[in-house]
Formats: sequence, C-alpha cells, structure tokens
Amino acid sequence: MDLHQLEYLVAIADEGTFSRAAVRLGVTQPSLSQQIKRLEEELGSPLFDRLSRGVVPTQTGEKLLHHARRVLAEVAEAGRSVRDAHGKIAGPLVIGAIPTIAPFLLPKVLPPFIEKYPDVQLELVEDVTDRLVDLLISGKLDLAVMSNLSTNHVLHLEKLATEPLRLMVARGHRLINGNGKNGKKKGVSWSDLAKERLLVLHEMHCLSGQVSQFCSGKGLHPPIVMRGAQLATLAATVNSGLGVSIVPQMMADSDNRENCAYLAFGEEPPHRDINVAWNLLRYRSGPSRAFVEALEAAVGTSRPVGHD
Repeated sequence: MDLHQLEYLVAIADEGTFSRAAVRLGVTQPSLSQQIKRLEEELGSPLFDRLSRGVVPTQTGEKLLHHARRVLAEVAEAGRSVRDAHGKIAGPLVIGAIPTIAPFLLPKVLPPFIEKYPDVQLELVEDVTDRLVDLLISGKLDLAVMSNLSTNHVLHLEKLATEPLRLMVARGHRLINGNGKNGKKKGVSWSDLAKERLLVLHEMHCLSGQVSQFCSGKGLHPPIVMRGAQLATLAATVNSGLGVSIVPQMMADSDNRENCAYLAFGEEPPHRDINVAWNLLRYRSGPSRAFVEALEAAVGTSRPVGHD
C-alpha cells in the first residue's frame, strides 16, 4: 500500500467513477484500475461495488477511506510546515465562501493577494454554509468566509466585520424619496414592510434565515412570493415590480446598474457578521494566515462594511 494508491482510492470515492477520477489525477483509467485491483488483492477484499452508473465504496472501502483521507491530510500538512519553516509563502490554498459574499468580497482580496504571493496555488469553492462546514471538517478547505455558524468545537470562527443590510426596491418604488443609487431617504421603517411582498433566497442560504429572523422579530410576516438561488435573480425580479428584498450592503456597493435602489433602515437596522472559519485540528499554513490578513485588510476587521 502506497500514497498513490490512497490518492487513487480517495479520488474514485469523490468522483464516483473510475473515468472521472483518472481525469482528475491525470492518469489513464487502465493504470488507475490496475492500482486499485492490486490494493484489493493485498487487502483480500473489494473496495468498490461496480454499479451501472458508477461505483460506491464497500464496507471495507469506507474503513480504508477514513484512514486514507487522514494519512493524505497529514502528508499535506507536513509539506506545508516544512515550507513555512523556510519562511516562504507558497503551496496550495483552498478557500471557500458563501454565494452572498464571494462575488463581492473576493474580487477585492484576490488581485493584491495573488500579486504579493505568486507561489500560492489558489483554489476557490463557492457554496452554502452547511457544505463549507463539511469541507472544512473533512480537510478539503483551508478557510471559509461565511456569515453565521452553529456552535462547533472543531472549527474556529473569527469575526472580520459587521455589515448592514439594505432594502432593495425597484426604481420608482413608493419608498424612494429622492434620487441616487442608494435611495436618499432618512430611512425605511420596519412597518413599511407590512405592505410589501418579499423575495428571498432559498432556505439553504444563511441570509434567508437571517432575513426571516429579522422580520419575525419585528412581528412581521410579509408574504414570500419568490425564493431564488442567486442575488442577481432577486435583483432582476425586484426590478420587475414583483416585490422587495433585503440584501447585503456589499451587493449595493457593487451594483453598477440603475434598475434597483438600495434603502437604509432608519430604526434598528439589520446587519450580519462577516467571519472567516478554519479547522482547529489542522495546521495553519503560511498561505492560510496570509489570506486571513488579506481579508482583514479588505474589510477592516471589526469595522462596519459599507456605509449608512
């Protein structure tokens, strides 16, 4: 049993087929199949059940996968610690971010980071919070930028900033008083929402739950007329006049279109935290620490993001 065989085992389990695993690893499928066959012969047990639509690990395969992932993670951590000992910020770095942060914050962070650390092999993953948590725990992510996180003894959550939320409305909406992209108005009151229809993201997005809590905390239950997968879809639908939506300030700051206006709340404005999380059981590499510093520089740690 060697490291290459363990890498092959993990790749096949992740990809679900030998062919996709071979592409991911940059090897031929016959070579991949041969190595797994040798490993099965050595262990005296099949590692995968070959099904018509792919493969799934057998009970023995699942047991070996648990150890394989841990061994490969330890090897990767060893390499990182050695590189860091030489004082060079280099090597792989896998960053995750939720969809309501990734398209607005990462474009500000990445260019200066890449220019400063050209030897870091950066990979980005955009996904919802629950999925990012799973990837952090399994060691597939080094860091994840998110908003909220349930209590977790394996993950550390560090607050970067607090961001206000805005009410997104169509141009010409009754709540707009004055002109300008951010809706020059003293502020929207929560009671204004009593007469509105609400557009929100699907429940898998943490922003959806946050908006629901804000509204219910004010005794408001506006009818939800749409659940979308992307903030851009909500914006297009708001512009059609179907309803309003509560969105992050960073979206308002990044929107160069003139279709929607973003109104501030005048009383008890809603906000969300912007956090970065990492696995306490994993070694924090130089690239990982450097990226956290880049995030802090981009948002101004513990300072409000955007403007009221």
